[in-house]
Amino acid sequence: MNNHRETSEEKRERLRQEELKKNPTGALKDGINRTEYGNPADLVSGLGWKETGILIVVLIVGYVLYKLFF
Repeated sequence: MNNHRETSEEKRERLRQEELKKNPTGALKDGINRTEYGNPADLVSGLGWKETGILIVVLIVGYVLYKLFF
């Protein structure tokens, strides 16, 4: 027996895939909007909490350095 419990990330992805199959024109509209405005969820969806934290720290340090020199 396989007692594989679905993680929240797997559940979100499964629900997203089901929605894409049910509503292809909505998926097209979402894709167009993402290309115009970007989507932070896509940026960090593959990262763990450590990598996300490092990304945030790097962005903050980069902003501070930018403000100091420019």
